[in-house]
Amino acid sequence: MTTLETRPVIGAGLDRVDAPLKVTGAAHYPNDFTFPDMAHAALVRSTIAAGRITAIDTSAAEEAPGVLTVITYRNAPKLERGPITLLGGSPPAPLQDDRILHYGQHVAIVVAETAEQARDAASLVRVEYEATKALLDVDDPRAEILNNPWGLDTERGDVAAGFAQADVVVEGTYTTPDNTNNPLGLMATIAAWHGDSLTIHDSTQWPRNVRSSLATIFKIPESGIRVLAPFVGGGFGAGLRTWQHVILTVVAARKVNRPVKLVLTRPEMFTLVGHRPNSVQQIKIGTTRDGDLIAIEHHVISSVAMEDDDYEPVSFGSAVSYVCPNVFTRDRQARLNIPSPGSMRGPAEGQGNWALECAIDEVAVALGMDPLEFRLRNYAENNPLLNLPWSSKALRECYLQGAERFGWSRRTPQPGSMRDGRWLVGYGLAGVSYPFYQVPCQARASVHRDGSAYVRSAATDIGTGTYTVMTQLAAELLGLGVNQVHFGLGDSDMPYSPQAGGSGLTGALGNAIHAACRRLVQEFLYVVRDDQDSPLRGATVDDVTVTDGRIHRVGDPDSGEAYTDILARHGLEELSADGRSTPPQPEELGMALSGAFGAKFVEVRIDPDLGLLRVARVVSVIDGGRILNEKTATSQIIGGTVGGISQALFEETATDEVTGRIANATFGDYLMPVNADVPDMDVLFVGGPDRATAVGTKGVGEIGLVGIAAAIGNAVYHATGRRIRSLPITIDQLL
Repeated sequence: MTTLETRPVIGAGLDRVDAPLKVTGAAHYPNDFTFPDMAHAALVRSTIAAGRITAIDTSAAEEAPGVLTVITYRNAPKLERGPITLLGGSPPAPLQDDRILHYGQHVAIVVAETAEQARDAASLVRVEYEATKALLDVDDPRAEILNNPWGLDTERGDVAAGFAQADVVVEGTYTTPDNTNNPLGLMATIAAWHGDSLTIHDSTQWPRNVRSSLATIFKIPESGIRVLAPFVGGGFGAGLRTWQHVILTVVAARKVNRPVKLVLTRPEMFTLVGHRPNSVQQIKIGTTRDGDLIAIEHHVISSVAMEDDDYEPVSFGSAVSYVCPNVFTRDRQARLNIPSPGSMRGPAEGQGNWALECAIDEVAVALGMDPLEFRLRNYAENNPLLNLPWSSKALRECYLQGAERFGWSRRTPQPGSMRDGRWLVGYGLAGVSYPFYQVPCQARASVHRDGSAYVRSAATDIGTGTYTVMTQLAAELLGLGVNQVHFGLGDSDMPYSPQAGGSGLTGALGNAIHAACRRLVQEFLYVVRDDQDSPLRGATVDDVTVTDGRIHRVGDPDSGEAYTDILARHGLEELSADGRSTPPQPEELGMALSGAFGAKFVEVRIDPDLGLLRVARVVSVIDGGRILNEKTATSQIIGGTVGGISQALFEETATDEVTGRIANATFGDYLMPVNADVPDMDVLFVGGPDRATAVGTKGVGEIGLVGIAAAIGNAVYHATGRRIRSLPITIDQLL
């Protein structure tokens, strides 16, 4: 930390600075933009999961009213595949040949004067196929298996010897289904060519990735592409990649030489913008009779598309969550005829924690030990893989304070022993972590003659509060009021920012803003370093602090002057400075980098006659590092908790096992919780700033979801004595 961080703006639960724009309808989402002479597009999708196109007739569509063009693999341009990104490879380029790799694959795009005309004409395209038997199950022996696809499998000690020595061994198979992200806003893209340059409005969580991907695919300089996403209607990971419909919109706009808009339908959102892949997890845990972990073995197989990649190291959390001398974790992927999976809130940990934390509970039951006591007994003070102290970890406080707030001591250990009238009552808990993630980021800060500041970076705000917390941070670092700072994002022409995802944007962007604001203060000091009229003459950035729009010497508020006075006296309209952040290195710090930690406590109530399950209470205690805005951070945990309840009890993307068609690809059929399903929620933050970075944040976007499913599953066991190992937990499993 530096002396610049003294103004008490950070931490305050301020209202969102973008809220007035949103509630008045003045916030412009990608679908809200328009261009003169704009055309509209609609997609035609495959009705088989595997095979080839044998014939395609577009004549009726081409003759339909308002149609400008119909593009298929026969007349589509040959395109490069997009670049390798921080999240892996880009999806394959669309409409490149006659092969069908999944149900719902793009087979044509129709462009017309209106959206209605485009949709009508798309229904007139006739496609004939030669179908082959689709690969749809990870257990299909025909499937190609990718072993250790990310190089993150772990092995320490001797697992076989550990189990041979164990007094208690528990093992089981846990499964999770496909889930679909389903942000409220339908994803939309508008593409407009201006000669050889391109403007894109897109529902993306990463404008710079869209820009770099399109530059590679269309072989044009990045400087000729501008991607705009000032507001995005949610994402949950669906907007992290440059999907094929974005590429097709650009192709269509070039073909008709007019701006083109494409808005996905809800069923298209189920097949074209990713989903949480399913998993089959075999986990085995051995302990001593006293409850010391001695061996953990975690094998996972999950699904991936035929010609795409997805980063989901599901078993990795088992390698670092507890002290255990003998651990083996292994991930595999099976290539299937399915739409491309992608990140969904809490990726990998959302699945892996379900198996690990339920199995940990099973072991505690087998030992006759309280599940909280068992977790505390095997608490990892250091990172078990690196054997280094964590840069910060307050998980013990999460457990202890959560237990007190929840009333864990009232829990009676025998399953089925707690009742409230006809309802069986169950208490469950789960320990939670989410890995550290931070990548390079850049920001620019300016102070103008009127005393206002403009800080910007090519990030996005998908509803997480980035606009607000970065405004707060910049205000504190520059000694200004929040109303004097404007934070800009959602424009690829701004300094580089990574994606809004992985719980890493706040840290990366916050540290870049910290550097930019520090350098900006330094720039002001450079201006006055030889100024005989300035009380700051000769001062360095370490000699000063900032309050109320003024730079002054530390401990001497009267020995300083305002930004506005410095600019006016030297005839300057503004001063600007750039800052960048780079991820810290564990080797240099001598510490293991910490993500967020947490403990989740859940009370469920179950009607034994009807199999009805109600989540009655949830207490989430989170070590999220430095909390920049308690209100928005709490909102993130509440939202993640709702997602966790949804994962546990409702969500399952159902694929027909013969055709590969998603059978519930509408909000009428895909189950999600409504208000009546969401209980009272208590959120508490513990711990303090993380030591690894200047700003000290960890990110709380994912940690709210992870662990809720396991805590619910453990509470169900406590209420009923039934150990359920597959999600979602349904009525038939409880009867």
